[in-house]
Amino acid sequence: MTGEFALWVYLTRTPLLWLTVTLLAYVVAERFSEATGRHPLANPVLHAIWMTSLVLKLTGTPYPTYFQGAQFVHFLLGPATVALAVPLYERRAVVLRALVPMLAALVVGAVTALASAVLLARAFGLSHGIVVALAPKSVTTGVAMGIVEALGGDPTLTAVLVMLTGVAGAVIVSPLLNLLRVKDLRARGFAAGLAAHGLGTARAFQVSDVAGTFAGIAMGLNAFLTAILVPLVLGLVK
Repeated sequence: MTGEFALWVYLTRTPLLWLTVTLLAYVVAERFSEATGRHPLANPVLHAIWMTSLVLKLTGTPYPTYFQGAQFVHFLLGPATVALAVPLYERRAVVLRALVPMLAALVVGAVTALASAVLLARAFGLSHGIVVALAPKSVTTGVAMGIVEALGGDPTLTAVLVMLTGVAGAVIVSPLLNLLRVKDLRARGFAAGLAAHGLGTARAFQVSDVAGTFAGIAMGLNAFLTAILVPLVLGLVK
């Protein structure tokens, strides 16, 4: 037992361990999602999160130790986001034809997401710090954390809220749009990217390349617009 314990202590200090745990959890979750025919409740990110969290809980591993090993995945978020420009370029003609309604949807969606979060937080009497962390919840993690940090908020709390928003959006987006009888793949993708950033975009690409392209556009434009709106809105509700 002493030798096994010593081996475990050594492994927990090896960055590769937690990268491996993260990738294995996602592979298992992805296989489960495929087996269920991509059911919304079988979202691979959702299940990879709880599986990884369970391992951390059972091993008593603090998050900073885990992140030291898994940060390579975090690093890849940047290149993955930039890579969304490829399908955008390939379908630029389709995008240009939908430019006006797309910009209108962007403004309405960004304002609604921001205003609803701030007003509900105020209605429930949450502190200003939590309101700041909650405001950019529909924006991709890196941008949301940067916004909140610049405003003196807690970027770690923001990261959690953004992830919860993305997971919830990725799970409910397809059933909700089906209920609303929205058939246009451009509209479906744009709604997913606008409300649920990267996870919504990943879900949209599972549906079709067209939906994924418009989701990526929505995610990028929403990040830009929200970065402008958040300081203005929070300044009004102080």
